[in-house]
Amino acid sequence: MTQQEFRRYLVNIDSDAIETVSTDCLIVGSGIAGLRAAIEAASDKCSVTIICKAGLQDSNTFKAQGGIASVLKKTDNYESHIADTLKTGCGICDEKIVDMVVRKGPELIRQLLEWGTEFDLVDGNIATTLEGGHSHSRVAHAHGDETGKIIALALIKKVQQNPNIKIIENFYAIDLITNDENKCLGLIGQTQNGKLEIIQSANTILATGGAGQLYRETTNPEIATGDGLAMAWRAGAVLADMEFMQFHPTTLYIAGASRALISETVRGEGAKLLDNQGREFMSDYHPSAELAPRDIVSRAILMQMLKTKATHVHLDVRGFDKEHFAKRFPQIFEICEGFDIDVSRDLIPVRPSAHYMVGGVKTDSFAKTNIENLYACGEIAATGLHGANRLGSNSLLEGLVFGQTAGRMAAENKKAALGSLPRIAIQYKIPHSARTRLDTNDVKNSLRALMWRNVGITRMDQPLAESQEIIRFWQRYVMDKIFDLPAGWECQNMLTVCLMMADSARRRCESRGVHFRSDFSEIDDTNFKNHIELSRGA
Repeated sequence: MTQQEFRRYLVNIDSDAIETVSTDCLIVGSGIAGLRAAIEAASDKCSVTIICKAGLQDSNTFKAQGGIASVLKKTDNYESHIADTLKTGCGICDEKIVDMVVRKGPELIRQLLEWGTEFDLVDGNIATTLEGGHSHSRVAHAHGDETGKIIALALIKKVQQNPNIKIIENFYAIDLITNDENKCLGLIGQTQNGKLEIIQSANTILATGGAGQLYRETTNPEIATGDGLAMAWRAGAVLADMEFMQFHPTTLYIAGASRALISETVRGEGAKLLDNQGREFMSDYHPSAELAPRDIVSRAILMQMLKTKATHVHLDVRGFDKEHFAKRFPQIFEICEGFDIDVSRDLIPVRPSAHYMVGGVKTDSFAKTNIENLYACGEIAATGLHGANRLGSNSLLEGLVFGQTAGRMAAENKKAALGSLPRIAIQYKIPHSARTRLDTNDVKNSLRALMWRNVGITRMDQPLAESQEIIRFWQRYVMDKIFDLPAGWECQNMLTVCLMMADSARRRCESRGVHFRSDFSEIDDTNFKNHIELSRGA
């Protein structure tokens, strides 16, 4: 058993006493993957229900600045985008998945344009820019640095116009419900009114996004606590690549303030990184300097901070025309202005933060998990596209492609009609625990600090082993409790996912992509050109 105090569900369940509603397709999450899945499933006359942990706009997609990568220019080609993705993925991408996603991208992005996404245009064509790791200018953007927001708003509008789609906001998904035949029957969650409710579904699509809140420093919104990953693990899903958390090199570092993303595109268009002595240093670490892959830039910044005994480095955008910068990066400009940073004369203090979960619920090319009628897409899924490191702006692309795929598969699977499915009948009782109750907020804060120190940008065997020991100790006093509010369930989910991440990171005794072991600093293709997979009971 891989987790302390394992139990199948986090709450007591008496299906006779809990209200049950039904839908053809249940989608958990409202980022680009979930929204695109809903549109696709509803187009085939499926009844679709989207549930959101918070509001419809609360997602990593909505915060995404840089853009969405695809071959949109005649000077670019599929082979180049595929090669860039494979190179960044450090040898463990699924080449067939990479090929499929890259080739589907242009058509789906042009579809977004047709649906009202206000991409920035040049001579009537979608404008593109260069980002680190890309060999061509292929990153489409919207309203400068508000790409995710603009895409999400267009998809939300289309979803809201479809009578087959029902949206439930402020619904906390607690657990997937499965039967003895390894079929997903739906889930149990808590409504906005604090009542437990079962949603029975012929097909369930997990699109719950990332897990950046597992770390003290993160670009992710407060809702990104890895709930979907923990739910899937408890249900028996296979999870893969959990050691691969991508850290974004440049987030605004102001003591006491939340970490605001400073898009990689700023470096792509000419910004330089300086240490606290005013020296450009990236060329010391990689020939591509500021345009090196994110994992290299993040480690370089961390090493330079250690060398210069600094808490951060600086991003120099003083070479930009101020009016152009304000127009091209309005969100970043507004953030800087809010902290009295004049981009025409001041340096922007930055440091790395946890940004994107590369690993997740293992799926095939059809977004299917190992659990029947359960699909996953977007950041929660491990599709094989990213390998050991995500190429910048491939995330929105993956969510778009696999969102469409998951929605289409759910619609085609509708033949398992709800009318022929028996009503969920489940009785699950958790024994009372007399152990001391820990303060879950204290545990969460301590856990996030522990992950940042020991399972962060650089890792070593002893700290990873100690992390597992400490997490198991906390689990002993948290996982045995019954909570009735999201704060408690979040803490249980965070402990579950953090232990998997520390376990996987300790197992991978090499450095590959975003996973860097200072005690095993080289790639080891002989023993580790593979994927570490975890599942309950394995």
